[in-house]
Amino acid sequence: MGKVYLIGAGPGDPELLTLKAARLLAGADVVLHDALVSDAVLAMISAAAEIINVGKRAGQKLLTQDEINALLVSYGRTRTTVVRLKGGDPSIFGRAGEEIEALRAAGIEHEIVPGISAALGAAAAAGISLTDRRVASQVLFATFSRGHDGSAMDWGCVTSATTLVLYMPGADYAEVSERLLAGGLPADLPCVIVSHATDSRQQVRWCNIAMLAGEEKLPAPALLIVGRVASRDVAELTASFWDTNRRDPAVGHTSVS
Repeated sequence: MGKVYLIGAGPGDPELLTLKAARLLAGADVVLHDALVSDAVLAMISAAAEIINVGKRAGQKLLTQDEINALLVSYGRTRTTVVRLKGGDPSIFGRAGEEIEALRAAGIEHEIVPGISAALGAAAAAGISLTDRRVASQVLFATFSRGHDGSAMDWGCVTSATTLVLYMPGADYAEVSERLLAGGLPADLPCVIVSHATDSRQQVRWCNIAMLAGEEKLPAPALLIVGRVASRDVAELTASFWDTNRRDPAVGHTSVS
């Protein structure tokens, strides 16, 4: 019986892989990868490995999650080194929990190899700090839900000192803008959209919540960062932010749901 490694491929740049991830890819017997793993990272896989694309693009699934789980268990029983390769970090919106549960139930040895999350890659691409101490004290990672239950997104409580990182904002930025405004966030709150963070196709676009509705769609994978840190000149915001908090130490919460 072999071992299954759930590896984070990072946001795209192969030089951002951990040394351990690169070593395991070079020696893997089989690799099951997501659609968002970059070609440059896939090129690091051993030429002798069996490579299986199990990703989802534009809503189309090649395999169901149950089928992926079954493949991991099957290969874990018959191959020495099995890699489940995921974009970003496996534990951030990567369904790693379901796969770990299946492997554990089958008695298959497994290990998580962390990767640089898309949020960190996007922040680096934009040249901003998600927790700039002048304007932010917390970060909220969330995904954008659509459909009949889309309005029930559990974003918790967002304050004026929160950085909201929205994974998978989709193509309809107007809907995202409308939902943020309906949640009580100010129209002039800065936003930055980052597409293909850290790879050669990278694009960074600056706006605010009101302007977001009119922005042209950037290619997936894309990520939206909302908050005071998403300004190209945080210093301009700092004075007014701290003056406000000195006058009113109890910063009000905005419920986004």
